[in-house]
Amino acid sequence: MPDLFSAAVLAGGRSARFGRDKARFIYQGKPLLAHVLASLSAAAERFIVANDPYPEFGVPVVADIIRGGDSLSGLHSALSHAQHDWLALAACDLPYLTPAYWALLLECRDLAPIVMVRGQQGVEPLAALYHQRLLPLVADQLQRGDFAMRRLPELAGARFVDVSEVLARCGAQVLTNANRPEELP
Repeated sequence: MPDLFSAAVLAGGRSARFGRDKARFIYQGKPLLAHVLASLSAAAERFIVANDPYPEFGVPVVADIIRGGDSLSGLHSALSHAQHDWLALAACDLPYLTPAYWALLLECRDLAPIVMVRGQQGVEPLAALYHQRLLPLVADQLQRGDFAMRRLPELAGARFVDVSEVLARCGAQVLTNANRPEELP
């Protein structure tokens, strides 16, 4: 399988619980968004999906094509913009993602159009790989008003990577997200 993949970071959320723009929140000396972009350094192309400009990050910003569908709108825009078959999609509030995390998911690609981590807490749709062939399904889901990202694996099929393998290879904090500033260690 080719190693070229696209990468998109979702930074268009309202950050209501966070109380300010998560993407620009300084953590360990740099914005949360910069941490996530660094984890995706192996991607052939990287861009941000947001409805606001983020010029300071030096990567293109793509707006939602279909607004109002939350993260699913972001995935739709990312798949529409991506130049490669596989897309690594990450939320901007996952500062502990690493290149090793994405390498593990890329190793696990098979015939399923989604590669996603699953554990006792459920699935991780905002730190996953998505194939281009999902685009019509995502568009249809948006048109129906069904914005649940977690439903995509049911609809399309997925290759699940057990969270214990991810934590063993990538560290205990790799999937730590920041819904509030005080949740960051």
